[in-house]
Amino acid sequence: MAIASPQDELERDIAAVRRFNRFYTQKIGVLGEGWLHSPFTLTEARVLYEVAHRVDATATELARDLALDAGYLSRILASFEKKKLLKRTPSETDRRRYHLSLTDKGHKTFAPLEESTRADVSAMLEPMPPAERHRMVQAMDAIEAAMGAGASHPPGYILRAPKPGDLTLVISRQARLYAEEYGWNAEFEWMAGEIAVNFAKTFDPGKERCWIAERDGAVIGSVFLVKDSDTVAKLRLLYVDASARGLGLGKRLVEECVAQARAFGYKKLILWTNDILAAARSIYIRRGFRLVKEERHHSFGKDLMGQYWELDLEAKECPAEHRRSA
Repeated sequence: MAIASPQDELERDIAAVRRFNRFYTQKIGVLGEGWLHSPFTLTEARVLYEVAHRVDATATELARDLALDAGYLSRILASFEKKKLLKRTPSETDRRRYHLSLTDKGHKTFAPLEESTRADVSAMLEPMPPAERHRMVQAMDAIEAAMGAGASHPPGYILRAPKPGDLTLVISRQARLYAEEYGWNAEFEWMAGEIAVNFAKTFDPGKERCWIAERDGAVIGSVFLVKDSDTVAKLRLLYVDASARGLGLGKRLVEECVAQARAFGYKKLILWTNDILAAARSIYIRRGFRLVKEERHHSFGKDLMGQYWELDLEAKECPAEHRRSA
């Protein structure tokens, strides 16, 4: 029997990779004229995804990370700006740099793409036995590792609907986090537990949502969108685990809440927080929430300054002074 030479083995592997590429591109539907029957190409949809999921993205970073020609990317971004899907904000530290973010119209346009992608992948995975599905995902992880992914980028995460046990888990972890960092007592856990129980008991799928953030099988964050009235929704219990800081997860969870509240037809999104939760307040300010009321209170074993914030979901753009105010 002839022994295959290194060149023969390479040619065999090349053929196998090309065969897999043909199979997978057909399987996930990237061969059509528009991605998921949208007006966007696959590249345009990917750029939208990256801008939506990054904090203070820049064109230079996108071109580098997506291996795109700078001129090609520039034309895509210019097209998005013309369609009012994207805006550029000068960097506060370097006026030559611009941060990219989606406008409200951009988030509203991107939301159905994100949901359609999730639904298509779900439809592909659900018929598979859990063990087979897990083996496939492990194989995908191995491909990423072998080709160098993850060496220079933080691990990704997914947002999903809650599973049994998730609500009590995120409440427990958030209560423990606030106890460790702010010295809050068990009152917070009782309050948060009541919110979660009421959400589960009266859940309205046409008006409410809960997002659970998961990374490598571990829950790392959550947020609730809760109906207050036919026109007003509440953003409640925003939580980001200490291990997930720096991923832009808090911003992403708030953006999901805002986009979904607008899609449900709410006119206003409101929330209550405390001034010592500086990271969360920074996200609310940058997203355009307006501080409408403050009041001192003694809760969770501490003297605190409670704050009420609201976001006008019918406004086209967030007033600049609201983003700058503290």
